[in-house]
Amino acid sequence: MDTDFDIVARPYDFISRLVFGDALVRAQVSLLFQISPESRILIVGGGTGWILEEISKIHPSGLEIIYVESSSKMIELSKNRIRKNNNISFINAPIESYQIEKLFDVIITPFFFDLFKNDKIEILFSGLNEKLKKDGLWLYTDFVPTKYQTKIWQKLLLKTMYLFFGILSKVEASELVDMDFYFTEKYSKISDRWFYGKFVRSITYKKILM
Repeated sequence: MDTDFDIVARPYDFISRLVFGDALVRAQVSLLFQISPESRILIVGGGTGWILEEISKIHPSGLEIIYVESSSKMIELSKNRIRKNNNISFINAPIESYQIEKLFDVIITPFFFDLFKNDKIEILFSGLNEKLKKDGLWLYTDFVPTKYQTKIWQKLLLKTMYLFFGILSKVEASELVDMDFYFTEKYSKISDRWFYGKFVRSITYKKILM
């Protein structure tokens, strides 16, 4: 069963702000200043595309961005965003089916891995890792893994989110996987910030081994 965010595409940002205020936006934007000029960037699961406008505020031109999103409705919304003079290609497909021509300087995965179970994450992570250059940056933002949640409200909110998106968007996961396990071997952590009562984490990883 494939995840499908078409039905929630238009109200998605409203729902996010209703629940989290601007915390999820701030968490993602906090990483964008580490993008260098002239970078080749892969964005996976960028949602409605507001992140493109934030990137363009920092780099109005000179970037090559490949925007991969499996929801056709999300792609439609993203194409209407202000992009300045950056070169942006939109790919409406699951990331595992996207074949690259050359490696990326930066990979951005905002709230992406929380959609999947561990066996699928292993495949997705391996594929993305192969797409990033040595010394490239991986800008990772997601909810804190289930095993680190110590507050009742975090557990209740997480269960509510999974129930909601499980029904409407066919999200297969029911708990958060600890992604540190995947990054440990080949990546160095160069920044680490927490948001929304330590329920959200934004990390910059640098690839040190191919």
